[in-house]
Amino acid sequence: MRWYVRAMAKYPRVREQHIAVFGESGSGKTVLVSSFFGPTQEGSYSNDLWDLVADDTGQGNRLYQNYLGMRDRARTPLPTRFAGTTYYFSVKLKGGDNAAAKKRPFDTLRLAWHDYPGEWFEESPSSEEEANRRVDTFRSLLRSDVALLLVDGQKLLDYAGEEERYLKSLLTNFRQGVLRLKDDLLGDEDRLVEFPRIWIVALSKADLFPDWDVYSFRDLVIEKATSSLDDLRSTLKDFVDTPDALSVGEDFMLLSSAKFELSAAGPEIDVTQRVGLDLILPVASMLPLERRVQWNERMEIPRKVLDTLADGAETLAEVLTGETFLDINKLVAKLPKFGPLASMAGLPALAAAAKMAGPKLREINAQAREHHDFLTATLTQFKLNLDQGVKDKLLIRSLK
Repeated sequence: MRWYVRAMAKYPRVREQHIAVFGESGSGKTVLVSSFFGPTQEGSYSNDLWDLVADDTGQGNRLYQNYLGMRDRARTPLPTRFAGTTYYFSVKLKGGDNAAAKKRPFDTLRLAWHDYPGEWFEESPSSEEEANRRVDTFRSLLRSDVALLLVDGQKLLDYAGEEERYLKSLLTNFRQGVLRLKDDLLGDEDRLVEFPRIWIVALSKADLFPDWDVYSFRDLVIEKATSSLDDLRSTLKDFVDTPDALSVGEDFMLLSSAKFELSAAGPEIDVTQRVGLDLILPVASMLPLERRVQWNERMEIPRKVLDTLADGAETLAEVLTGETFLDINKLVAKLPKFGPLASMAGLPALAAAAKMAGPKLREINAQAREHHDFLTATLTQFKLNLDQGVKDKLLIRSLK
């Protein structure tokens, strides 16, 4: 995740976060991003805190067209082959003219959604040009703190009774695909400082398993493919500086773009029956902050790694807790690059923000709404949504 304030002008003030989505061809990546964006463009959609827009109008129109095809014609979008695409969405906070808005550190939260072609994990490059394009595309998503590794629900059904064949193939292909990029990605570096640190295993097309919760999915993956997941984790650790600050296969998630059914009249798609998509923004923005605190409670993290791990955490903590970090940059500059003082996660306010939950979190959210503090209300709502996702058994968050 990359958080920044645009330097060229005072407005708009922007914070940016990145999420990388990996999955084989046909696993539903295009449908997912279309169903993430599409419902927010309907005339009936209402959100009292923010509006979601696509930064590229043409890209947004194509995604909404995909969504309308599903909603009105029960037609899924055509698959995209060998196309590495990054979608930019802006969460534009409301209340830009009120007093609270003038004090908030940013007005727009931008999400960069990196879609990495599934074919690139299944097939060898056909030319040097394609090989270079794969490396360049992967480099573009290294700014992500969170990566989703999709398990195709349809493939699980196809391999019912021998799911280990599919899961092992998926994880092995992904591992080998990453290994093919290793030398080019590392270059002269021994390890990468900036790299996705949280790898969530997510079930796409979860509507095909109506009786499952996220624990059912987690248990299947662990039972059938533990060794392959361990191999992938070991491979990814070889890429990163401070490999202990890496979660691979410790977080799990259910995702469904809609409910797809076949009837006598033909295919039917109920786009109102989405699962997990409302957790995308909370996962991308809040999970890295929580994980940074967890890791710093049990290990020392070098400053060079900390600077890329959930960067902007101090600003988030300030918004969530009301604490002031006016002198934080001066303090950070004086800290050593190694040792326990290298991590700002030791600050009580930062830990308090990451662990905030329950009645206190709901109280701050209610107060922010009452005072039209749309930024605090949005971020606390993200945390509430994340907690609700766990309660609803759509998400498992690692406790390590």
